[in-house]
Amino acid sequence: MQVDQDFLKNVKNDRFAQLLGIEIVDAHPGYALVEMKIEDRHKNGIDTVQGGAIFTLADYAFAVASNADGSTTVAINASISYFKAPRGTCIRAEAREESKNRKICGYKVEIKDKDGTLIASFSGLGYRKAE
Repeated sequence: MQVDQDFLKNVKNDRFAQLLGIEIVDAHPGYALVEMKIEDRHKNGIDTVQGGAIFTLADYAFAVASNADGSTTVAINASISYFKAPRGTCIRAEAREESKNRKICGYKVEIKDKDGTLIASFSGLGYRKAE
């Protein structure tokens, strides 16, 4: 799907996401799917994907989904639960809006490995800044 780059003005130039190789697969207001190919730079000392890399992938999906309507939304709270180490060559994070009002929004993000196994679950709360 072609992503409207104008709506993603706040996230399309995220240098940390670029550093990790995270790419936007799909996005529209309240939804985002992002992907990261697993490379050696993403691994920790026991040769599994570092938790911070997984968190960043989920956080970026949250940022893309919550800013995809052209607003400026910043995180005010985030939490993640890890279930298992990912297998395969890439992981994906899919963010969905659960609630939104004038100032606050809530998102749930599922992080899955290449075969669709749930590896982590992320919850994010965002503050919608006045433009």
